[in-house]
Amino acid sequence: MKKILLTSAMAFLMFACGNNKKDDSAGISIDGSSTVYPITEAIAEEYRNEDPKVNVTIGVSGTGGGFQKFGRGDVDIANASRSIKTDEKAIAEENNIDFIELEVAYDGLAVIAHPENDWLDCITVEELKTIWEPAAQGKIKRWNQIRPEWPDEEIHLYGPGVASGTFDYFTEAINGKSGSSRGDYTASEDDNVLVQGVSGDKYGLGFFGLAYYGENSDKLKLVGVDGGEGCIKPTSETVSNGTYAPLSRPLFVYVNSSSVQNNPKVIDFMEFYLNEVPSLLKDVGYVPLTEEEYKTERKKFSDFVEQNKVE
Repeated sequence: MKKILLTSAMAFLMFACGNNKKDDSAGISIDGSSTVYPITEAIAEEYRNEDPKVNVTIGVSGTGGGFQKFGRGDVDIANASRSIKTDEKAIAEENNIDFIELEVAYDGLAVIAHPENDWLDCITVEELKTIWEPAAQGKIKRWNQIRPEWPDEEIHLYGPGVASGTFDYFTEAINGKSGSSRGDYTASEDDNVLVQGVSGDKYGLGFFGLAYYGENSDKLKLVGVDGGEGCIKPTSETVSNGTYAPLSRPLFVYVNSSSVQNNPKVIDFMEFYLNEVPSLLKDVGYVPLTEEEYKTERKKFSDFVEQNKVE
């Protein structure tokens, strides 16, 4: 009888220990920015070729939505087109979630119009503010209110929704405060909806990440922005050297320390990500960091993994 009990106890112990060990085929969950999504999806595609057993799932709920899930511990990695906010950080801390922020690319925000728009080639930051600031709601409705020589026609505005990091970045850069914007515009977290809106509307004006313009340049017009130094259009060069101001920005991924501790595949994936991302960025329309900057990000991640080693 004792022998049977001992054997059963050992079997249970082995089962329990086995369950505590993360399976090598465990999945990796990612959510967040629609702007960063094409980068992470391109990396995930390559990674699936390296390790087909690993299921990498990527959601697109906007930077804010991604940080909510990340702060609750629902996902391993968050895609973000801005840095984490104080209140989002507080949620993570409440749930005992530690994390690391890694820069992966640069992006410019594209101001876009319909191809048949023959009056707008360049717009100043001040004019963008006149159009998009909260005080413009219900008041700035027509193109000729911006410049008298522009058409006496309604402006139809398209932009990311309030959960988007692109919305946060644009409103801070143009209106001086993150989240400060008129509300009477067509909003969507899906940049493809914005593309469809502006491409089908001669009097439309919108903004989103430069990469989405690159994918749809045949049906949209790219507008130059004058930040005080003359009119500049966003390109790889003007975004990386900062002359496309103030609408150039870094893009990030955030990694949960618990995921690093419990799922070795998250470490593999992020090491793969940081090594491969420079060569993949041009295919998806973004601007790489310098090699020195990537070296710094790799070292940051390596130190983070070391700090979170499970003894």
